[in-house]
This record gives sequence, structure tokens and C-alpha cells, in this order.
Amino acid sequence: MIKNLLVLSTVWIVPGLNAIKTKTEIIRCATLVLLMLVSTQIIFGQNFSARKDVRTKYGPVSGKQVSAAGVYAFKGIPFAAPPVGNLRWREPMPPAPWTEIKMADQFGPSPMQAKPTPFMVYTREFLIPENPISEDCLYLNIWTSAKTSTEKKPVFVWIYGGGFTSGGSACDIYDGTAMAEKGVVFVSFNYRVGIFGFFAHPELTKESPHRASGNYGIMDQIAALKWVAENISAFGGDPSNVTIAGQSAGSFSVCTLVASPLAKGLFHRAIAESGSSVIADPKVKPTDLVMAEAEGKKITDGLNVFTLADMRNTSAETLMKARIAGIRPIADGYVLPAPVAELFKKGNVADVPLLTGWNADEGLVFAYKSRDAYVTEATAKYGTDVIEYLKYFPAETEEQAMASQVAISRDMIFALPNYKWASFQSARKNPAYVYHFSRKPPASPDYVKYGAFHTAEVPYALGNLKYFNRDLQDIDRKISADMLSYWVNFAKIGNPNGEGLPKWPVFTPSGTEVMIFSDKSAAGKMPGKAGLDFLYSFMMK
Repeated sequence: MIKNLLVLSTVWIVPGLNAIKTKTEIIRCATLVLLMLVSTQIIFGQNFSARKDVRTKYGPVSGKQVSAAGVYAFKGIPFAAPPVGNLRWREPMPPAPWTEIKMADQFGPSPMQAKPTPFMVYTREFLIPENPISEDCLYLNIWTSAKTSTEKKPVFVWIYGGGFTSGGSACDIYDGTAMAEKGVVFVSFNYRVGIFGFFAHPELTKESPHRASGNYGIMDQIAALKWVAENISAFGGDPSNVTIAGQSAGSFSVCTLVASPLAKGLFHRAIAESGSSVIADPKVKPTDLVMAEAEGKKITDGLNVFTLADMRNTSAETLMKARIAGIRPIADGYVLPAPVAELFKKGNVADVPLLTGWNADEGLVFAYKSRDAYVTEATAKYGTDVIEYLKYFPAETEEQAMASQVAISRDMIFALPNYKWASFQSARKNPAYVYHFSRKPPASPDYVKYGAFHTAEVPYALGNLKYFNRDLQDIDRKISADMLSYWVNFAKIGNPNGEGLPKWPVFTPSGTEVMIFSDKSAAGKMPGKAGLDFLYSFMMK
């Protein structure tokens, strides 16, 4: 085709520029130029302009085609009223309806947080855009290839991470096009983070009809799921086949939603990547409403703010300077009637298939201890069990002690909680599928030390390696293709297995076979299981 275009341009256009004499020749040349431009666009990259209009419960929206496979993206749809002014620190309210078609081709503002700045291994594709950032942030996004509203495609709802203090749905690696091309309707949304999403206070509790405060970010997530239940069929999705999925704080959110009675019936499967709250150290008191209120009162006292009106009139910038200890979902008596671990222990949680796992090198260590300091601290903590502890987390050398600090951090924060969640699911006869991601993305000398880092699996699983700013290899593309297929299959039928994929065994605590994503996708024994079992046994003593 390119050769033909070059011939045509030589025969018709170049001479024609010097010899156009009639109206017919002008039309012929103009048409050919247009055809060349269109053909060149097809060859060298598509600039889609087709639009699709869909009517939601609240008003019509217009999305834009983003893929040659017929995927349309609808971005920045309001699923709740802006939580600003008198609605700051309130349960999300329904959005105001509209009648004119709303152009849904831009992400809504990301939640209020500090300016996103690359750090450690986290380059720009892992971060929200620099602008806009606002308290007015409750917007969702949909990618769908459905041609009609009757197709009933499975729905995949993504919840971002960020430690409940940062993050947003507009990160490049959260794009939903690849999943939508595989036949699911992909949804992402924003929820309030930091002091705007997880701030409890006695006055806020008193004001609430539920006598609760502090879980506004989780209530945003529930509001988004309710919006999906009411509206996703208009986009070709099946509201009776919804998978919630998330990573890091998003994974903790999935765990919280599985435990919350307010989310019951709004989803049917769960994917949890690196994070859960299903176990709790008996020596550590979980955050409840009383503790969270006391922390909130300390903050307002420090700001000399004492009334609800003054609290809501305080600038966002001033509030962001306040430090809340341990921002996370709390047992407020409403969203969570009890701590998540207690709800799981009692069995008061949703029975859904689970896909979960963790990464090989995702321990979060910001200040390493020397070998001697590490051993001294381990001896003080584990007492007579320290010899066994050091079998799994050794410290023969300084380098080994550093590696063990990363490993224990990974195991306590991510691996052990997700392993035990899978064990809990298995005991309740719910299918669970566990993965271990150990592929170290190709990296420069500055980044190679991070290995299979926290969040590294996300662009692989969501099919977004094109946004991953690394010198990727064919092996990375193969792993990503496998992971994307597994995640999509799970969303469709609750089982990741499918034609052409290595068999992913159902998790059983005795066998503990998991899917390992390393230099290839293959089932194998869970890495580090003996150390995890030791940690859990010691914790429960």
C-alpha cells in the first residue's frame, strides 16, 4: 500500500501541482490527497474520532473510540455529587442529573493529595497526572467493546493503591483498553484519600445518621459499585457478574468490601494483589472509632478548629499539612461493624471466588539496620524462637541481613495476609487461586536493585506494558499476555484457566501450589511457605 501511495503521488499529485487547470482536476487531486492522509493514518497509527452515546440513570454521556477493536472509553462520569463544602466528610450523595449529552473523553480530577513526584522505582506511568487534583474527584471511567446494551459482558472494577493517602484512576498503567479488547467491561473510579477520605471526629460521628465517621473513601467505593449496578448494563455490562480488583491499598480495599455488609451483593468475585486485613496481630489493638475520633480531635485542636462549619471551611492545603497516624479503614460500626480480621474469623464476609498473590521483592524498607542491630532486634522479639526465625530470614552477612529485612517486610505486610486469605477461602469451600510474581522487569542500574517490586505486576496483569517505561523483552510480553488472559478468564467465570494457558491449580493449604510468574508462567510450590507458616504460628501464640 505504501508503494502504491508513492507511485500515485508521483503520477498524480506532484505534476498536478504545476498543471491543475480544470475544476475536475482540482477535485481529483484534493480527493487523492485526502485518501492518502486517511491511508497513512491507518498505516502509521489511528486517530480515532468515532463517538458513542449512552444514557445513564443520571443523564447521557458520549464516549470516544480508543481501539481498532471497537473499544470505546467513557472518562470522567460523575458517580456522586462533589464532596466539597458542606459535603466534605459526608457519605457520598447521588450526582445531580443532567439532560444535555456530557462529553466523557477526559479523566475527572484526581483526589486531593500532594503533587505527584517520581520516587524510588516509581516513574511517571505509576503516578496520577499533575493536574487536575481536587476535592471534587468522584468520577469513574468505563472501557467497553459492547455494540449494544444487551451483551451482558463481565464487569471488571479496578481499585487503585497508594496507601490510602495518594493515587487515582488516571494513571497510565490503569488503562482499560486491553481488558476491554478481551471482552470485559473495565471500570475504574476515584475515591477520597488521606484526611479527606479517612478522617474521624466526635462531631462528625454525632452528625452522622449512622453515628459513624472516618470511612468516607470506602463509602465512595461502595457508591461507585452501586452506580455500576444501576448503570453498567447500558454499556453492555452484566451487573450480575462483577469482579472487584485492586492492588496495595486497592487490595486492602477489596478485602474491606468483602467484609462490609454495605457492599453485599454488589460484586461476585475478588482479585487482591498484595494486601489484605484478614489476620491481625493479637498484641496490636485494631483501629476502632474511639481511637480514630481521638486522633481526629487532636488534629482539629492543633488547628484551633472546633466546629463542623469551621472544619469544612478550612482550606484543603491546611488540612493536608496535618498528619493522621495510620490512615486506613476503621471499625466504625457502620461500614465495618467490627475489625476486618474479626469479621473474617466469624465468617461474616462475602463468599466469593478469590484470585490473590504478592511479588517477590515488594518489601517496604526505608532505613536498613546493620546486621548486628537486625539480629539484636530479632532476638528481643522472637526470644527462644529466634534460631528458627533466622533459618528463614538469615543474617550471616550484612548483605544477607539487608535482604532478610526486605523479605520479612514483604511477608508481614503482603504475603502472609494474602496467603491466609486464600487459606480462609479454601476452608469455606470457595475457590482460591494464588500467584507469586517474581519476574524482575528489565531495568537500568538505578532500578535493577528493586527487582520484582511492589506494583510491578500491574502493567503485566492489565495488559499495559506499552505504558511501562522499561526496555522490555519478548518474555515480558508473553508473561503479560498470560496474566491478562488469566485475569480476564477469572472475571468471566471465576476460574483463571483457559485454552492455551498453563494450568493454574486451585489453592489448597496442604498442597499450596501456586502460579509463578517468573521467566515463564508455570505452577509450582509456594516460595517461602515454611517461613510464612512460622510467622503465623508465632503471631498466634
